[in-house]
Amino acid sequence: MSMVEEENGYIVNDEGELLIHEDSITESTQMTAEELAILQASKDAAKFVQELQKEITPNRVATAGLVLLLLLGAIFSTWYWVIPRDSVMVETLYMQRSGHLVMSEIHNTGSREITDVDLQVTFQSTDGEVLESMSIEIDAISAHSSVAGDDLEMLVIGHTVWDNYVIAIDLKYTDHEGDLQFMVVTHNVGDWAWEEFKDRN
Repeated sequence: MSMVEEENGYIVNDEGELLIHEDSITESTQMTAEELAILQASKDAAKFVQELQKEITPNRVATAGLVLLLLLGAIFSTWYWVIPRDSVMVETLYMQRSGHLVMSEIHNTGSREITDVDLQVTFQSTDGEVLESMSIEIDAISAHSSVAGDDLEMLVIGHTVWDNYVIAIDLKYTDHEGDLQFMVVTHNVGDWAWEEFKDRN
């Protein structure tokens, strides 16, 4: 049997191998109350996550997403269709096609009717000379509807596409409360062969 002796607080045999006494094992495996509490908290957290994984299924996530989309859709629909509001937009398209093509459309994007609508669009030189114009008068435009057509299209020929020009838009209408509304805007065109403008009032 090998001789056992203690060196620097460690127990070794006569060959210098380190030996561990069972008292040392008992001492090293004992945990403080704080360490035990941390271990228990970790076990509780792991158990909670496992239970949560059982509750959260792909079907439930998909259902929650669908409900959220429906709720957002209902809010937007209420704002767009139900809440009284006035909103008018004139959309104008400019293209260089065998001259200068200008097309406009009136959108009543509000939730109330507008009446006595008068739209005039002129194509002018940069000096203010009117080269062509188009206009339309409409008794009423109901909510969420648009007006376009031949009266809101003009082809300006005989003027070079290499110069710059001005499109002037003049809109008048009566809102739901009987107040007269105006919108006057201008756009410089000619730098590009295709441009689109959306003017809101």
